[in-house]
Amino acid sequence: MQDISNYEKLRESSENFYKKIGAIRCPALNNEFVHFTAEGFNHLMYKGARKERSKNDQITKFKLLPKAKNILEVSTTFQEFDESLAMVRKKKFKKVVEESTTIKYWGFVAIINNFRVKVVVRQTGNGQKHFLSVIPAWKTQYYRDVKMISMAIGILSED
Repeated sequence: MQDISNYEKLRESSENFYKKIGAIRCPALNNEFVHFTAEGFNHLMYKGARKERSKNDQITKFKLLPKAKNILEVSTTFQEFDESLAMVRKKKFKKVVEESTTIKYWGFVAIINNFRVKVVVRQTGNGQKHFLSVIPAWKTQYYRDVKMISMAIGILSED
């Protein structure tokens, strides 16, 4: 268990750091920009339908943010990839409609100072690629088939 007495201060400093990143080029994604949006920061604090993560989980993710930025800036390959269709709510002609859209996830796993970290990037449809999450990657799994996603520890959209 971590000391959560400095949670508010750590959240605020992490949010300031996060906002300063803006967007960075990622060599593994053909030097395209990965944007650090409000959605990504909110995902560090909440999961699913606004269910708050534990303070310990949030603190861990906040502390991993500098490593996540570094991983995306220097990685030349990604270790996981997933592409699927999902129903997404969009505004069209001043109305909210649900459409089937392709969602892509990339997982970057790296070891920094003997600490294994996974960073998740997402793209919805033809939109911009954006940072979604950073997690400690505790376990190593083996290839079960040719598809790279078989190495994923969890569900990329929820990590």
